[in-house]
Amino acid sequence: MVCITEDMIKQLQTSMDEIAEPLQKTFQNVYQGYRTETLVRFLKARDGSVSKAHKMLVDCLNWRIDNEIDQILAKPIVPTDFYRGVRDTQLVGMSGYTREGLPVVAVGVGLSTYDKASIHYYIQSHIQMNEYRDRIILPSASKKFGRYIGTCVKVLDMTGLKLSALNQIKLLTAISTIDDLNYPEKTDTYYIVNAPYIFSACWKVVRPLLQERTKKKVQVLSGSGKDELLKIMDYASLPHFCKREGSGSSKHGRNGTNDNCFSFDHAFHQQLYDYTKQQALALEAVAPSKEGSVHVTLPEPDPDDAKIAETIESTFQRMGEKNGICQSFHEIKINGD
Repeated sequence: MVCITEDMIKQLQTSMDEIAEPLQKTFQNVYQGYRTETLVRFLKARDGSVSKAHKMLVDCLNWRIDNEIDQILAKPIVPTDFYRGVRDTQLVGMSGYTREGLPVVAVGVGLSTYDKASIHYYIQSHIQMNEYRDRIILPSASKKFGRYIGTCVKVLDMTGLKLSALNQIKLLTAISTIDDLNYPEKTDTYYIVNAPYIFSACWKVVRPLLQERTKKKVQVLSGSGKDELLKIMDYASLPHFCKREGSGSSKHGRNGTNDNCFSFDHAFHQQLYDYTKQQALALEAVAPSKEGSVHVTLPEPDPDDAKIAETIESTFQRMGEKNGICQSFHEIKINGD
């Protein structure tokens, strides 16, 4: 990994001082009082190249302005029952914190179906969680623990992963590209748990394609990963699917829906949704809001990311052919797209 020097940071900071006022304003929403640390993130994402980091950051700020990302937390997905459907099919939540203060983000990769709304609502929801993490969760954690906290850990539950995951390749690639280009270096470690054979087969061919920096962040744990995860977090912060072997991404946690961090009824999602509604009311006093999903411009994936997506597709197709499944990826449509 490239060592980010003070000289690199100063060069990037000097070039960022010269950007136009609208970009400066949205940049403040990005760095949240931690400008130097933010510059370091973008430098890491571009292996220490100041010119490439500057272009990446300016492109990010223009994307934010073009898509009104600064206002996205004032655009709740309504009505509430419809948003509940989004939450039930896009299994993401926050279960707690590591002992070092990093938020623990849980993702139900295998059981997310993304079939209750159009692609635009799922992308809107994903960006809202990113923005809430960066503007509310991480600054609060930094204040609580008395030091800068700018990353989270992610626990990815592969329970239920099937060949039908091909249906979601386009959406997941779009989400991954948005994160790579606009929210770089926000995850400290990815923990893979409850991995079935199909994941192992894909991981074998995908791992060599990953950058060394990314490879070092991924840890594939045995079973539910509980024993390993308890080394970095308390039991209360474990995602519900890790609290006992074979529990999986169940619809309801052992202690009811509040234990299930994917559920709309979980404290994290209630707080996030309440926040978006409060922000919408404040914005409504200034200008009427439009109903419907937010249509965010989807950036072109990095060639390396596109190659990874193609590799996953071809691996799934080969496995499908062995099992008598011949549907082409190109015949699969995403609802509403």
